[in-house]
Amino acid sequence: MRRGSIRLRTEPVPDNWRDIVARNVPLAAGLSPEERERLLRLIQVFIHDKPFEGCGGLEITEEMRVTIAAHACLLLLHLEGPCYPTVKRILVYPSAFQPKRVLPSRYMGVVTGPVAESGEAWRDGIVVLSWDDVHRGGANPADGDDVVLHEFAHALDQEDGDAGGTPVLDSPSLVKSWARILSAHYEQLRHDVDAGRATVLDEYGATNPAEFFAVATETFFEKPEQLKTAEPDLYDQLRQFYRQDPASRGPGPSPV
Repeated sequence: MRRGSIRLRTEPVPDNWRDIVARNVPLAAGLSPEERERLLRLIQVFIHDKPFEGCGGLEITEEMRVTIAAHACLLLLHLEGPCYPTVKRILVYPSAFQPKRVLPSRYMGVVTGPVAESGEAWRDGIVVLSWDDVHRGGANPADGDDVVLHEFAHALDQEDGDAGGTPVLDSPSLVKSWARILSAHYEQLRHDVDAGRATVLDEYGATNPAEFFAVATETFFEKPEQLKTAEPDLYDQLRQFYRQDPASRGPGPSPV
């Protein structure tokens, strides 16, 4: 169980934050007025608690902090528990990066990955993001590709010390059904990808159960109607976990 609760801050939300969220986080337009206000309060907590660090010469701006925090806090909107307790720091590169990982000495210490990445969530509490990918993915709220949603779904998955595609589940009934339903859909995605069949979930979700949960989260928030139609029981598991029903919101043009 995700224990504790998020203690919201009491100072006024800066007016320009509303403009930043309205401009850079179109998913927020479908929220109710109460949800939009709670999102802004969660952003305050996130920015207060989580240090940001620019990498590759990038200077972190207020717009970057607010935009990243807003996408991350969409996942927390109706969840119990603290604000990403395992996340200690957010590193932001200007564009796709080649991650450096520290390996045991016999493997030469620090190595650079051969493939450029848009984001990573490390088990030591560091989330790494490409600002170009954050901005581009967030600008299209219906393509199923949002690197912040993806990496912070990993952060939720890691809260129990594991990273196997099962976040901390509060509902006993959800605990019983989660492994069965998500495992079945993960295996089906693997078969569909191997067979070259089109799927509502991005094929990267077939990599392993942890990536399946992260990709399913992106799809749940960005392509909810398609997911609900194609895989209703998977959609329902995510609806119960996040305590949100994005398929019922519609695009919603109202400002934050």
